[in-house]
Amino acid sequence: MADFTFHHGGVSVPSLEQAIEWYGTILGFTVEHRFYIEAARSHTAMLRKGPLRFEIFEVEGAAPLPDERRYPPRDVQTHGNKHVAFQVADLDSFLAEMEQKGADIAMVVRESFGRGCFIRDCAGNLIEFVEGVA
Repeated sequence: MADFTFHHGGVSVPSLEQAIEWYGTILGFTVEHRFYIEAARSHTAMLRKGPLRFEIFEVEGAAPLPDERRYPPRDVQTHGNKHVAFQVADLDSFLAEMEQKGADIAMVVRESFGRGCFIRDCAGNLIEFVEGVA
C-alpha cells in the first residue's frame, strides 16, 4: 500500500483577509504563502502552525455556507467532507482560551467515548478539537 501523511485541510470563506486575521488571532496560524488559483478563481493562502497547514480560499462568486453546515449534529446529516479536527492536551484549558479570545463555540462534547468541542471560524466553518489520548 502506498505510504502517505496528512498535508492540510481547507475551507472556503467570503473574505480571505478576515480569515487570515481570525486564524492568526484565535488559533495562532501564520501565512506560509499566498497565491491565486486561476481555474477556481480563488485568492488563496496556505496558513501554518508548526507542522499543521490550513488552506483558505476566497472564491469569486462563491455561495454562502448553508445554515445546516454551521451545527455539528445537522452537518453530518448531509454527505461530504465535514470538518478538520485538531488535538488539544486539555479541553477545559483550551475552551477557557477560546472564550477569552471571543471564539464562537458551537458545541462541547463530554461523553464516555471522548471529550472535545467544535468552534466556528469567522465564516461559520466548523473546526473540531479533541482532547488527546494518543
